[in-house]
Amino acid sequence: MATKNQIQPLTPAVFHILLALSKEEKHGYGIMKQVEKDSQGKVSMGAGTLYGSLKRMLDSGLVKESDKKVDPTMDDERRIYYQITGAGRKALEAELERYKRIVTVAQERKLFPNTYAV
Repeated sequence: MATKNQIQPLTPAVFHILLALSKEEKHGYGIMKQVEKDSQGKVSMGAGTLYGSLKRMLDSGLVKESDKKVDPTMDDERRIYYQITGAGRKALEAELERYKRIVTVAQERKLFPNTYAV
């Protein structure tokens, strides 16, 4: 059961968006491309999922719209850039810590295939 101050687990879409924004501000298409790159092509985020998630993330304070408006390589003033907030960083850190604990349990239970000869 979650305590009052405990950050709730993130949905996969929110996790990937926060991860994509962790290094720099990006517009929607840039976020989609970064998610694809980060996941080595295993996650493809559609516009509906992206913008629905971004709206909820804006409402909850995980991201905010940036003052940056033009990507010189895209040359489009209509693009809205997003950046991760302090709350978004805390949520991402908490999620990564949850993943780390899960991986530790899996290692302790020897659930990973042996990949190295010892």
